[in-house]
Amino acid sequence: MALLQISEPGQSLDPHQRRVAVGIDLGTTHSLVAAVRHGVAECLPAIDGRVILPSVVRYLDPAQGGSGRQIGFEALAAQVQDPANTVSSVKRLMGRNRAQVADVDTLAYTVVEQDGMAVVDTVAGRKTPMEVSAEILATLRFRAEDSFDDELYGAVITVPAYFDDAQRQATKDAAQLAGINVLRLINEPTAAAIAYGLDNGSEGVYAIYDLGGGTFDISILRLTQGVFEVMATGGDSALGGDDYDQALVAWVLAQQGVTTPLNASERAAVQAEARRVKEALSAAERETFRAVVAGQTIEQPVTPADFEACTSALTARTMSAVRKVLRDAGVTRDEVQGVVMVGGSTRMPVIRRSVGEFFGREPLVNLNPDEVVALGAAVQANALAGNSRDGDLLLLDVIPLSLGIETMGGLVERIVPRNSAIPTALAQDFTTYQDGQTALALHVVQGERDLVADCRSLARFELRGIPPMVAGAARIRVTFTVDADGLLSVSAKEQGSGVEARVDVKPAYGLSDEQIAAMLQDSFATAEQDIQARALVEARVDADRMIAATRTALAADADLLSPADRERIDALMVALSQTAAGDDANAIVNATSELAKTTEPFAALRMNRGIQQALSGKKLEEV
Repeated sequence: MALLQISEPGQSLDPHQRRVAVGIDLGTTHSLVAAVRHGVAECLPAIDGRVILPSVVRYLDPAQGGSGRQIGFEALAAQVQDPANTVSSVKRLMGRNRAQVADVDTLAYTVVEQDGMAVVDTVAGRKTPMEVSAEILATLRFRAEDSFDDELYGAVITVPAYFDDAQRQATKDAAQLAGINVLRLINEPTAAAIAYGLDNGSEGVYAIYDLGGGTFDISILRLTQGVFEVMATGGDSALGGDDYDQALVAWVLAQQGVTTPLNASERAAVQAEARRVKEALSAAERETFRAVVAGQTIEQPVTPADFEACTSALTARTMSAVRKVLRDAGVTRDEVQGVVMVGGSTRMPVIRRSVGEFFGREPLVNLNPDEVVALGAAVQANALAGNSRDGDLLLLDVIPLSLGIETMGGLVERIVPRNSAIPTALAQDFTTYQDGQTALALHVVQGERDLVADCRSLARFELRGIPPMVAGAARIRVTFTVDADGLLSVSAKEQGSGVEARVDVKPAYGLSDEQIAAMLQDSFATAEQDIQARALVEARVDADRMIAATRTALAADADLLSPADRERIDALMVALSQTAAGDDANAIVNATSELAKTTEPFAALRMNRGIQQALSGKKLEEV
């Protein structure tokens, strides 16, 4: 008799099988990966114990023997000395052409236009924002796989609520290049609400104020018995902590009378110094801004009042967005029970004070603003992977910008209004405007303006085969379908004849399926190199640990060794240190093993001494 395998909906057939699913916060300034372990969401650390990965990639010169790239803290350390090839804040370039990137000329690296998209010109060639982001995502993927010693099943990746369709699609492409199966894209404020709501058991109307390194989101959510309903969302995808840094730089240079343009290295240096001063002013009453500009050292004292004044316009922009999203949600500030602060930039005292004064209550800061988004994404990933039996978690997210098509005269006919709950499908009927018209060109756009020229072009496609009729006789139903990731497909069908056309909107930011395939081939080609690079790092870490442990043992019990044994161990430690400075991972592993093998008798002697000391002065019956 055949037996049925029965499982709970969404659960694995094997109750003991657990899929490795993670939440990834792909941030402008830094990124994190988190997972649910033992029923608790936690951020996964790197080998060095740090959970934060700076969203920085440095490309090395192949002509000078450089191979590959540096990622994270290693790249960040090289930002001032090699600014042209060290890419930071790449999230601002995602799904954008050069003209759409705010303050593009203030970046320390060169951004050019290629195939309708902003790309970075580096010594290793031109790199798309998706390729750069894929380097960061792949690093987090490897971290997760190392943590669980298993392959990654999938990830929930967070995006700013105000990311449009092109930016969301670019994020999915970056994940594909990194070899990550995207379970879902969710909005960062929604992820924060999951982490906060589940951790605190909160219910009611909450505002999520999310100010990161490069983006600002404000969302109003209603939390009811595990249901997270996004009532309205707004913000600015080109406003964040980076802009506060730039405002401080501009003020300091004006105070010092500097009018000459800065070179790339100077721009990188003053940006880094501005970030340091900004962070220091969160606790200090005064900090000195020091930098070398045009060969001259400038020193400018900065007080919290100075910083607040020179950035007041930026803070006002965030509060203006807060007022607007409250109107969209149809609630007053008094109805908001709490304001959850998300993003490292919310640590600025001026932000917390402004938000507190506006809502008339202290903002909620009991969760780490850097980690809360990744933690919430991890909870959602765990549920989507079928690991969680918590079936009462439901997300009702919204689309941030209206979707529509172009009509006669370059006007926009909105079909999906902004703040519509997703997933959704909405349709509208149109007709022909000429006698005998047998085809209809459709132009899909996104935005809140009435003119197509002021909105974002997403896609164009044609419906052909319409039977010839007099103008206005044809009935063409255009249907917009937005999935749970906030991504769009559009279909058009002539109701009488049944002819139909459709398009899965692949925003025209310049990355075709062929280009993605080529990039994946490139990533496959460098996979062996990447594995070797990881092996080298791991071998060096093991070597350092072995040397440190041996030194500690020698400091405590070197008298147990004969002069000849001590000399041999010292020689092997020197040899291991020298080998670890090289690039041969196998040689480092062998040298580490040699030192470990040689010190085994020493370890046994130390253990015997420890036992003797423990038993000293005790009678047999006491033992």
